Amino acid sequence: MIAAMVPVINRNRKRLGILHGPCLLLCLGATWRHYGPDENANEVMDDATAPDCPHEGCVRTVEGSGTTPMQTNKRDIVEQVRQALGRRSIVMVGLMGCGKSSVGKRLAAKLGLGFIDTDEEIEEVAQKSINEIFADHGEAFFRDREGKVIARLLASGPQVLATGGGAFVNPETRAKIKESGVTIWLKADLPILMRRVAKRDTRPLLRTADPEAVMKKLMAERYPIYAESDITVESKDVPHEAVVGEILEALAKSPALAQASSV
Repeated sequence: MIAAMVPVINRNRKRLGILHGPCLLLCLGATWRHYGPDENANEVMDDATAPDCPHEGCVRTVEGSGTTPMQTNKRDIVEQVRQALGRRSIVMVGLMGCGKSSVGKRLAAKLGLGFIDTDEEIEEVAQKSINEIFADHGEAFFRDREGKVIARLLASGPQVLATGGGAFVNPETRAKIKESGVTIWLKADLPILMRRVAKRDTRPLLRTADPEAVMKKLMAERYPIYAESDITVESKDVPHEAVVGEILEALAKSPALAQASSV
């Protein structure tokens, strides 16, 4: 049977070999559906007798079995996090380019919560872009308005908030976030951050001759403060759903969430 499967595996190697290599070895002969970055691109293998697959994103489809243990566990974690959160919000912190908005949106959808990018909220209130606010009024003015907007949003939780890179650095804003939120730091290495921020010209602090030097300085100044977050998750070049999964598992185990459930 394995020999017969080799041509199939080879044909799909480019598509599945990198994302699901371990599964191809463990799940041969099983009925598995592999979810990649494109949820419409699924591959199916047959025979419901194989052992459970440890790979994140695989859903076993056994005829007549209903909900699988793996699916149940994921739903249990989501429900556990949602209930324990209470009225508090999940607040994403980290440097520009770490993925706070893109991951935050997916996390909110998974938990059935609303999502707000605080920079976008500030722009809507001010009727100006962040760049324009910095240019017209300076950073101190922006930080003051940012703190007020975040405080208002935190009072209307629960939700997922993606904050600007400097929000958590402000002592008053940080205190408000800690009081009413569970914080998640998406920590990223310099090469990843620089590759991502290069795609958008909307970062006022990086409008300099040497943006990489500015980013290094920000990392040195802010990373020790971001480290005060309840949870730290590495922001890597992997599908966003994988990062969301890591966050949910970390939340389910976090003492901060246990504290949130008593608020």
